[in-house]
Amino acid sequence: MKYQAVIFDLDGTLTESSLGVLNGIRYAFDKLKLEHPDEATLRRYLGPPLHQSLMEFSGFTPEQATLGQDYYREYYDVTGAYENMVFPGIRLLLHTLKNLGVYLSVATHKTMQTSIEVLKAFDLYRYFDTVQGPLIEEDPEPDKAELIRRANPGGLKAVMIGDRASDASAAHQNGHDSIAALYGYGHKEEFEKVGTTMFAECADDIYALLGIEKPKPKGFFISFEGNDGSGKSTQAKLLAEHLRQTGHDVLLTREPGGTRVGERIREILLDRDNNDMEDLTEAMLYAAARAQHVRQVILPALEAGKTVVSDRFVDSSIAYQGAGRGLGIDLVRQINAPAVENCLPDLTVFLKLDPEVGMKRFSGSREADRLELAGEEFHQAVAEAFEKIITTEERFVTVSSKGSKADTAKTVYEQVLARLNERDLP
Repeated sequence: MKYQAVIFDLDGTLTESSLGVLNGIRYAFDKLKLEHPDEATLRRYLGPPLHQSLMEFSGFTPEQATLGQDYYREYYDVTGAYENMVFPGIRLLLHTLKNLGVYLSVATHKTMQTSIEVLKAFDLYRYFDTVQGPLIEEDPEPDKAELIRRANPGGLKAVMIGDRASDASAAHQNGHDSIAALYGYGHKEEFEKVGTTMFAECADDIYALLGIEKPKPKGFFISFEGNDGSGKSTQAKLLAEHLRQTGHDVLLTREPGGTRVGERIREILLDRDNNDMEDLTEAMLYAAARAQHVRQVILPALEAGKTVVSDRFVDSSIAYQGAGRGLGIDLVRQINAPAVENCLPDLTVFLKLDPEVGMKRFSGSREADRLELAGEEFHQAVAEAFEKIITTEERFVTVSSKGSKADTAKTVYEQVLARLNERDLP
Protein backbone atom coordinates (compact mmCIF):
# COMPACT_ATOMS: atom_id res chain seq x y z
CA MET A 1 0.00 0.00 0.00
CA LYS A 2 1.53 3.30 -1.15
CA TYR A 3 -0.41 5.50 1.29
CA GLN A 4 -1.31 5.61 4.96
CA ALA A 5 -4.56 7.47 4.33
CA VAL A 6 -7.09 7.74 1.52
CA ILE A 7 -9.38 10.76 1.35
CA PHE A 8 -12.52 10.49 -0.75
CA ASP A 9 -14.83 13.07 -2.21
CA LEU A 10 -18.49 12.06 -1.83
CA ASP A 11 -20.72 13.07 -4.76
CA GLY A 12 -19.41 11.63 -8.01
CA THR A 13 -16.75 9.55 -6.26
CA LEU A 14 -18.46 7.35 -3.68
CA THR A 15 -22.03 7.85 -4.87
CA GLU A 16 -23.82 8.67 -8.11
CA SER A 17 -25.86 11.54 -6.73
CA SER A 18 -26.62 13.54 -9.87
CA LEU A 19 -30.38 12.91 -9.83
CA GLY A 20 -30.84 14.34 -6.33
CA VAL A 21 -28.39 17.21 -6.87
CA LEU A 22 -30.00 18.34 -10.12
CA ASN A 23 -33.50 18.00 -8.69
CA GLY A 24 -32.38 20.16 -5.77
CA ILE A 25 -31.07 22.84 -8.12
CA ARG A 26 -34.31 22.81 -10.11
CA TYR A 27 -36.22 23.15 -6.85
CA ALA A 28 -34.11 26.18 -5.87
CA PHE A 29 -34.81 27.87 -9.21
CA ASP A 30 -38.53 27.13 -8.82
CA LYS A 31 -38.55 28.73 -5.36
CA LEU A 32 -36.76 31.77 -6.79
CA LYS A 33 -39.32 31.83 -9.65
CA LEU A 34 -36.54 31.58 -12.24
CA GLU A 35 -36.32 29.49 -15.38
CA HIS A 36 -34.22 26.34 -15.03
CA PRO A 37 -30.77 26.35 -16.65
CA ASP A 38 -30.48 24.12 -19.71
CA GLU A 39 -29.23 20.56 -19.18
CA ALA A 40 -25.67 21.32 -20.28
CA THR A 41 -25.42 24.13 -17.73
CA LEU A 42 -27.04 22.03 -15.02
CA ARG A 43 -24.40 19.32 -15.47
CA ARG A 44 -21.70 21.90 -14.76
CA TYR A 45 -23.12 22.25 -11.26
CA LEU A 46 -22.07 18.70 -10.42
CA GLY A 47 -18.94 18.82 -8.29
CA PRO A 48 -17.99 22.42 -7.41
CA PRO A 49 -19.45 24.28 -4.40
CA LEU A 50 -23.04 25.28 -5.21
CA HIS A 51 -22.70 28.88 -4.00
CA GLN A 52 -19.79 29.43 -6.37
CA SER A 53 -21.56 27.67 -9.26
CA LEU A 54 -24.72 29.76 -8.93
CA MET A 55 -22.65 32.91 -9.37
CA GLU A 56 -20.38 31.52 -12.08
CA PHE A 57 -22.88 29.65 -14.24
CA SER A 58 -26.12 31.55 -13.66
CA GLY A 59 -24.92 35.05 -12.78
CA PHE A 60 -26.32 35.17 -9.25
CA THR A 61 -25.23 37.85 -6.82
CA PRO A 62 -23.66 36.55 -3.59
CA GLU A 63 -26.95 37.24 -1.78
CA GLN A 64 -28.99 35.38 -4.41
CA ALA A 65 -26.52 32.50 -4.33
CA THR A 66 -26.88 32.21 -0.56
CA LEU A 67 -30.67 32.13 -0.83
CA GLY A 68 -30.50 29.62 -3.71
CA GLN A 69 -28.20 27.39 -1.67
CA ASP A 70 -30.64 27.52 1.26
CA TYR A 71 -33.52 26.47 -1.00
CA TYR A 72 -31.39 23.71 -2.50
CA ARG A 73 -30.65 22.30 0.95
CA GLU A 74 -34.34 22.52 1.82
CA TYR A 75 -34.97 19.91 -0.87
CA TYR A 76 -31.71 18.00 -0.81
CA ASP A 77 -31.44 17.33 2.91
CA VAL A 78 -34.89 15.73 3.01
CA THR A 79 -35.28 14.09 -0.40
CA GLY A 80 -32.44 14.66 -2.85
CA ALA A 81 -29.71 13.11 -0.72
CA TYR A 82 -31.41 9.72 -1.07
CA GLU A 83 -31.99 9.97 -4.84
CA ASN A 84 -28.60 8.41 -4.99
CA MET A 85 -26.67 5.14 -5.31
CA VAL A 86 -23.21 3.81 -4.50
CA PHE A 87 -20.93 3.39 -7.51
CA PRO A 88 -20.16 -0.24 -8.50
CA GLY A 89 -17.05 -1.57 -6.78
CA ILE A 90 -16.84 1.14 -4.12
CA ARG A 91 -18.16 -1.02 -1.29
CA LEU A 92 -15.57 -3.76 -1.82
CA LEU A 93 -12.80 -1.16 -2.18
CA LEU A 94 -13.67 0.50 1.14
CA HIS A 95 -13.99 -2.88 2.84
CA THR A 96 -10.58 -3.93 1.56
CA LEU A 97 -8.87 -0.70 2.64
CA LYS A 98 -10.47 -0.81 6.08
CA ASN A 99 -9.28 -4.39 6.62
CA LEU A 100 -5.76 -3.26 5.64
CA GLY A 101 -5.85 -0.67 8.42
CA VAL A 102 -5.78 2.35 6.09
CA TYR A 103 -7.06 5.65 7.53
CA LEU A 104 -10.17 6.52 5.52
CA SER A 105 -11.89 9.88 5.40
CA VAL A 106 -14.32 11.99 3.38
CA ALA A 107 -13.80 15.62 2.40
CA THR A 108 -16.84 17.10 0.67
CA HIS A 109 -18.57 20.43 0.05
CA LYS A 110 -21.82 18.83 1.20
CA THR A 111 -22.58 19.81 4.81
CA MET A 112 -21.08 17.46 7.36
CA GLN A 113 -24.45 16.56 8.89
CA THR A 114 -26.00 15.65 5.53
CA SER A 115 -22.85 13.77 4.45
CA ILE A 116 -22.94 11.60 7.55
CA GLU A 117 -26.65 10.89 7.09
CA VAL A 118 -26.11 9.89 3.46
CA LEU A 119 -23.20 7.59 4.33
CA LYS A 120 -25.26 5.97 7.08
CA ALA A 121 -28.25 5.51 4.77
CA PHE A 122 -26.06 3.67 2.27
CA ASP A 123 -24.17 1.70 4.94
CA LEU A 124 -20.82 3.33 4.17
CA TYR A 125 -20.31 5.41 7.30
CA ARG A 126 -18.82 2.49 9.25
CA TYR A 127 -15.80 2.47 6.94
CA PHE A 128 -14.64 6.03 7.67
CA ASP A 129 -12.50 7.40 10.47
CA THR A 130 -13.75 10.93 9.87
CA VAL A 131 -16.15 12.80 7.59
CA GLN A 132 -15.44 16.46 6.92
CA GLY A 133 -17.78 18.95 5.30
CA PRO A 134 -18.87 22.52 6.09
CA LEU A 135 -20.80 22.98 9.31
CA ILE A 136 -24.19 24.60 8.73
CA GLU A 137 -23.23 27.56 10.90
CA GLU A 138 -19.84 28.15 9.24
CA ASP A 139 -19.62 31.43 7.36
CA PRO A 140 -17.71 31.63 5.14
CA GLU A 141 -17.62 27.95 4.24
CA PRO A 142 -14.15 26.34 4.22
CA ASP A 143 -12.60 25.62 0.83
CA LYS A 144 -11.69 22.11 -0.29
CA ALA A 145 -8.04 22.46 0.76
CA GLU A 146 -9.13 23.21 4.32
CA LEU A 147 -11.59 20.30 4.33
CA ILE A 148 -8.80 17.97 3.21
CA ARG A 149 -6.59 19.23 6.04
CA ARG A 150 -9.39 18.45 8.49
CA ALA A 151 -9.82 15.02 6.92
CA ASN A 152 -6.18 14.10 7.61
CA PRO A 153 -5.49 15.58 11.06
CA GLY A 154 -2.47 13.34 11.64
CA GLY A 155 -0.66 14.53 8.53
CA LEU A 156 -0.41 11.00 7.17
CA LYS A 157 0.91 10.25 3.69
CA ALA A 158 -2.35 10.53 1.79
CA VAL A 159 -3.99 10.49 -1.60
CA MET A 160 -7.21 12.29 -2.53
CA ILE A 161 -9.71 10.53 -4.79
CA GLY A 162 -12.20 12.89 -6.42
CA ASP A 163 -14.11 13.44 -9.62
CA ARG A 164 -13.32 17.12 -10.28
CA ALA A 165 -10.06 19.00 -10.85
CA SER A 166 -10.84 21.16 -7.81
CA ASP A 167 -10.42 18.03 -5.65
CA ALA A 168 -7.00 17.36 -7.16
CA SER A 169 -5.85 21.00 -6.84
CA ALA A 170 -6.85 21.08 -3.17
CA ALA A 171 -5.00 17.81 -2.55
CA HIS A 172 -1.85 19.18 -4.19
CA GLN A 173 -2.04 22.30 -1.98
CA ASN A 174 -1.75 19.94 0.98
CA GLY A 175 1.16 18.02 -0.55
CA HIS A 176 -0.98 14.95 -1.32
CA ASP A 177 -1.23 12.92 -4.51
CA SER A 178 -4.55 12.75 -6.35
CA ILE A 179 -6.50 10.15 -8.28
CA ALA A 180 -9.06 11.29 -10.84
CA ALA A 181 -12.33 9.35 -10.55
CA LEU A 182 -13.24 9.58 -14.23
CA TYR A 183 -16.37 7.50 -13.65
CA GLY A 184 -17.79 10.59 -11.88
CA TYR A 185 -18.65 14.03 -13.24
CA GLY A 186 -15.30 15.40 -14.40
CA HIS A 187 -13.14 14.97 -17.49
CA LYS A 188 -9.54 13.84 -17.99
CA GLU A 189 -8.56 17.15 -19.61
CA GLU A 190 -9.42 19.21 -16.53
CA PHE A 191 -7.30 16.92 -14.33
CA GLU A 192 -4.33 17.04 -16.68
CA LYS A 193 -4.35 20.83 -16.45
CA VAL A 194 -3.76 20.65 -12.69
CA GLY A 195 -1.05 17.97 -12.88
CA THR A 196 -2.99 14.82 -12.02
CA THR A 197 -1.22 11.71 -13.34
CA MET A 198 -3.36 8.88 -11.91
CA PHE A 199 -6.71 8.10 -13.51
CA ALA A 200 -9.45 5.61 -12.61
CA GLU A 201 -12.09 4.76 -15.22
CA CYS A 202 -13.89 2.66 -12.61
CA ALA A 203 -13.49 1.83 -8.93
CA ASP A 204 -11.57 -1.36 -9.74
CA ASP A 205 -8.76 0.72 -11.32
CA ILE A 206 -8.03 2.27 -7.93
CA TYR A 207 -6.48 -0.90 -6.48
CA ALA A 208 -3.43 -0.82 -8.75
CA LEU A 209 -3.03 2.93 -8.27
CA LEU A 210 -2.88 2.37 -4.51
CA GLY A 211 -0.46 -0.55 -4.87
CA ILE A 212 -2.80 -3.29 -3.64
CA GLU A 213 -4.54 -6.29 -5.20
CA LYS A 214 -8.29 -6.53 -5.58
CA PRO A 215 -9.55 -9.46 -3.47
CA LYS A 216 -11.86 -12.05 -4.97
CA PRO A 217 -15.38 -11.05 -3.88
CA LYS A 218 -17.41 -13.60 -1.93
CA GLY A 219 -20.89 -14.53 -3.06
CA PHE A 220 -23.87 -14.55 -0.72
CA PHE A 221 -27.11 -16.47 -1.34
CA ILE A 222 -30.43 -15.18 0.03
CA SER A 223 -33.74 -16.96 -0.49
CA PHE A 224 -37.26 -15.80 0.34
CA GLU A 225 -39.88 -18.22 1.61
CA GLY A 226 -43.43 -17.98 2.88
CA ASN A 227 -46.98 -19.03 2.12
CA ASP A 228 -48.75 -17.70 -0.96
CA GLY A 229 -49.76 -14.07 -0.50
CA SER A 230 -47.04 -13.31 2.04
CA GLY A 231 -45.33 -10.89 -0.33
CA LYS A 232 -42.19 -12.84 -1.23
CA SER A 233 -41.87 -11.63 -4.79
CA THR A 234 -42.41 -8.01 -3.81
CA GLN A 235 -39.97 -8.15 -0.90
CA ALA A 236 -37.31 -10.01 -2.90
CA LYS A 237 -37.49 -7.31 -5.55
CA LEU A 238 -37.36 -4.48 -2.98
CA LEU A 239 -34.37 -6.05 -1.23
CA ALA A 240 -32.51 -6.50 -4.54
CA GLU A 241 -33.17 -2.85 -5.43
CA HIS A 242 -31.98 -1.64 -2.01
CA LEU A 243 -28.84 -3.76 -2.12
CA ARG A 244 -28.01 -2.49 -5.62
CA GLN A 245 -28.53 1.10 -4.47
CA THR A 246 -26.05 0.55 -1.64
CA GLY A 247 -23.41 -0.85 -3.99
CA HIS A 248 -23.92 -4.61 -3.96
CA ASP A 249 -23.66 -6.66 -7.15
CA VAL A 250 -27.06 -8.40 -7.12
CA LEU A 251 -28.74 -11.11 -9.15
CA LEU A 252 -32.52 -11.38 -8.63
CA THR A 253 -34.05 -14.70 -9.68
CA ARG A 254 -36.99 -16.98 -8.88
CA GLU A 255 -38.21 -20.56 -8.60
CA PRO A 256 -39.55 -22.35 -10.41
CA GLY A 257 -37.85 -20.52 -13.25
CA GLY A 258 -34.76 -18.38 -13.51
CA THR A 259 -33.66 -20.11 -16.72
CA ARG A 260 -35.25 -20.71 -20.11
CA VAL A 261 -35.82 -24.38 -19.26
CA GLY A 262 -37.00 -23.55 -15.76
CA GLU A 263 -39.55 -21.03 -17.01
CA ARG A 264 -41.02 -23.64 -19.37
CA ILE A 265 -41.31 -26.07 -16.45
CA ARG A 266 -42.95 -23.29 -14.40
CA GLU A 267 -45.66 -22.93 -17.02
CA ILE A 268 -46.44 -26.64 -16.76
CA LEU A 269 -46.44 -26.64 -12.96
CA LEU A 270 -48.73 -23.67 -12.48
CA ASP A 271 -51.09 -24.30 -15.40
CA ARG A 272 -54.64 -24.82 -14.08
CA ASP A 273 -55.27 -27.31 -16.91
CA ASN A 274 -52.75 -29.71 -15.34
CA ASN A 275 -54.81 -30.58 -12.28
CA ASP A 276 -54.37 -34.30 -13.03
CA MET A 277 -50.61 -34.05 -12.40
CA GLU A 278 -49.30 -36.69 -10.01
CA ASP A 279 -47.82 -35.34 -6.77
CA LEU A 280 -44.55 -37.20 -7.40
CA THR A 281 -44.39 -35.76 -10.93
CA GLU A 282 -44.87 -32.29 -9.45
CA ALA A 283 -42.03 -32.78 -6.97
CA MET A 284 -39.69 -34.07 -9.65
CA LEU A 285 -40.51 -31.20 -12.01
CA TYR A 286 -39.65 -28.69 -9.30
CA ALA A 287 -36.38 -30.52 -8.68
CA ALA A 288 -35.62 -30.57 -12.42
CA ALA A 289 -36.16 -26.81 -12.72
CA ARG A 290 -33.98 -26.33 -9.64
CA ALA A 291 -31.14 -28.44 -11.04
CA GLN A 292 -31.06 -26.19 -14.11
CA HIS A 293 -31.33 -23.06 -11.97
CA VAL A 294 -28.49 -24.01 -9.61
CA ARG A 295 -26.03 -24.97 -12.30
CA GLN A 296 -26.85 -22.38 -14.92
CA VAL A 297 -27.55 -19.34 -12.73
CA ILE A 298 -26.95 -19.56 -8.98
CA LEU A 299 -23.54 -21.24 -8.74
CA PRO A 300 -21.94 -19.12 -11.51
CA ALA A 301 -23.26 -15.94 -9.88
CA LEU A 302 -21.93 -16.93 -6.45
CA GLU A 303 -18.57 -17.85 -7.96
CA ALA A 304 -18.46 -14.35 -9.50
CA GLY A 305 -19.00 -12.81 -6.06
CA LYS A 306 -22.59 -11.69 -6.58
CA THR A 307 -25.35 -11.50 -4.00
CA VAL A 308 -28.07 -13.84 -5.24
CA VAL A 309 -31.66 -13.11 -4.17
CA SER A 310 -34.09 -15.90 -5.04
CA ASP A 311 -37.86 -15.83 -4.71
CA ARG A 312 -38.24 -19.39 -3.28
CA PHE A 313 -35.78 -22.28 -3.21
CA VAL A 314 -35.68 -25.87 -1.97
CA ASP A 315 -37.52 -25.16 1.31
CA SER A 316 -40.65 -24.51 -0.74
CA SER A 317 -40.50 -28.03 -2.17
CA ILE A 318 -40.06 -29.51 1.30
CA ALA A 319 -43.08 -27.59 2.61
CA TYR A 320 -45.37 -27.71 -0.45
CA GLN A 321 -44.68 -31.19 -1.82
CA GLY A 322 -43.32 -32.84 1.32
CA ALA A 323 -46.07 -31.65 3.67
CA GLY A 324 -48.77 -30.05 1.54
CA ARG A 325 -48.93 -32.95 -0.97
CA GLY A 326 -48.13 -35.51 1.71
CA LEU A 327 -45.12 -37.04 -0.05
CA GLY A 328 -43.03 -36.80 3.11
CA ILE A 329 -40.21 -34.39 3.89
CA ASP A 330 -37.50 -37.07 3.72
CA LEU A 331 -38.53 -38.20 0.24
CA VAL A 332 -38.62 -34.63 -1.09
CA ARG A 333 -35.20 -33.95 0.40
CA GLN A 334 -33.85 -37.04 -1.38
CA ILE A 335 -35.40 -35.99 -4.70
CA ASN A 336 -33.80 -32.55 -4.42
CA ALA A 337 -30.37 -33.58 -3.12
CA PRO A 338 -28.75 -33.95 -6.57
CA ALA A 339 -30.56 -30.85 -7.83
CA VAL A 340 -29.32 -28.61 -5.00
CA GLU A 341 -25.77 -30.02 -5.05
CA ASN A 342 -25.05 -28.67 -1.51
CA CYS A 343 -25.93 -25.16 -2.71
CA LEU A 344 -28.02 -23.96 0.22
CA PRO A 345 -28.80 -20.32 0.98
CA ASP A 346 -26.58 -18.43 3.41
CA LEU A 347 -29.74 -16.70 4.63
CA THR A 348 -33.42 -17.46 4.19
CA VAL A 349 -35.98 -14.75 4.91
CA PHE A 350 -39.29 -16.28 5.93
CA LEU A 351 -42.22 -13.90 5.59
CA LYS A 352 -44.73 -14.93 8.22
CA LEU A 353 -48.42 -14.43 7.48
CA ASP A 354 -51.50 -16.46 8.28
CA PRO A 355 -52.28 -18.55 5.17
CA GLU A 356 -55.91 -17.42 5.14
CA VAL A 357 -54.86 -13.76 5.17
CA GLY A 358 -52.35 -14.42 2.40
CA MET A 359 -54.95 -16.05 0.16
CA LYS A 360 -57.33 -13.13 0.66
CA ARG A 361 -54.62 -10.64 -0.39
CA PHE A 362 -54.66 -11.66 -4.03
CA SER A 363 -58.22 -13.01 -4.17
CA GLY A 364 -59.96 -11.22 -7.01
CA SER A 365 -56.82 -9.35 -8.09
CA ARG A 366 -55.73 -12.11 -10.48
CA GLU A 367 -56.53 -15.68 -11.45
CA ALA A 368 -55.14 -18.18 -8.94
CA ASP A 369 -52.63 -20.73 -10.25
CA ARG A 370 -52.79 -24.49 -9.78
CA LEU A 371 -51.05 -24.54 -6.38
CA GLU A 372 -52.97 -21.56 -5.04
CA LEU A 373 -56.20 -23.49 -5.77
CA ALA A 374 -55.10 -26.46 -3.63
CA GLY A 375 -57.33 -25.50 -0.71
CA GLU A 376 -57.14 -24.27 2.87
CA GLU A 377 -56.04 -27.60 4.38
CA PHE A 378 -53.14 -27.79 1.92
CA HIS A 379 -51.91 -24.27 2.69
CA GLN A 380 -52.23 -24.79 6.43
CA ALA A 381 -50.06 -27.92 6.16
CA VAL A 382 -47.50 -25.91 4.20
CA ALA A 383 -47.43 -23.21 6.89
CA GLU A 384 -46.92 -25.78 9.64
CA ALA A 385 -44.10 -27.42 7.69
CA PHE A 386 -42.34 -24.08 7.28
CA GLU A 387 -42.56 -23.51 11.03
CA LYS A 388 -40.85 -26.85 11.68
CA ILE A 389 -38.10 -26.16 9.13
CA ILE A 390 -37.37 -22.76 10.67
CA THR A 391 -36.70 -24.28 14.11
CA THR A 392 -34.02 -26.61 12.72
CA GLU A 393 -32.10 -24.20 10.47
CA GLU A 394 -30.05 -21.26 11.77
CA ARG A 395 -30.02 -19.63 8.35
CA PHE A 396 -33.66 -18.52 8.73
CA VAL A 397 -34.84 -15.12 9.91
CA THR A 398 -38.57 -14.59 10.35
CA VAL A 399 -40.18 -11.28 9.43
CA SER A 400 -43.88 -10.54 9.83
CA SER A 401 -45.44 -9.32 6.61
CA LYS A 402 -48.67 -8.08 8.23
CA GLY A 403 -47.61 -4.44 8.02
CA SER A 404 -46.98 -2.14 5.08
CA LYS A 405 -44.64 -3.14 2.25
CA ALA A 406 -42.24 -0.35 3.27
CA ASP A 407 -42.09 -1.42 6.92
CA THR A 408 -41.55 -5.04 5.97
CA ALA A 409 -38.83 -4.08 3.48
CA LYS A 410 -37.04 -2.01 6.13
CA THR A 411 -37.01 -4.92 8.58
CA VAL A 412 -35.85 -7.36 5.90
CA TYR A 413 -32.96 -5.09 4.88
CA GLU A 414 -31.86 -4.64 8.51
CA GLN A 415 -31.83 -8.41 9.03
CA VAL A 416 -29.86 -8.99 5.84
CA LEU A 417 -27.37 -6.26 6.72
CA ALA A 418 -26.79 -7.84 10.14
CA ARG A 419 -26.00 -11.21 8.54
CA LEU A 420 -23.62 -9.65 6.00
CA ASN A 421 -21.79 -7.87 8.84
CA GLU A 422 -21.57 -11.12 10.82
CA ARG A 423 -19.76 -12.68 7.85
CA ASP A 424 -17.49 -9.62 7.49
CA LEU A 425 -18.81 -9.08 3.99
CA PRO A 426 -18.95 -5.63 2.34
